Amino acid sequence: MITSKKQDGSTLTVSLDGRLDTLTAPQLETDLEPLLGGIESLVLDFGNIAYISSAGLRVLLSTQKKMIAAGGTLTIANAVPAVREVFDITGFSDILTLA
Repeated sequence: MITSKKQDGSTLTVSLDGRLDTLTAPQLETDLEPLLGGIESLVLDFGNIAYISSAGLRVLLSTQKKMIAAGGTLTIANAVPAVREVFDITGFSDILTLA
């Protein structure tokens, strides 16, 4: 799922690949947890995410809550149109920062 990580100061960019669904969402959450300490901005690059399910949305919401509690931000970058449509339909485009 995570294909690369790049830290630039207090900003961490994590590139993802594949589907964010009931099979991959728990692993993503586990993989992200140790990366969140000491960063102010987390950018998840969704350029290679073709599908997101409700389990994936839950991980994004949980991660965003953790970032906000730590005084940081979460940004979703490069979401493909199909994923953006899911964000729009579910109202997540009003909750998440999309770039």
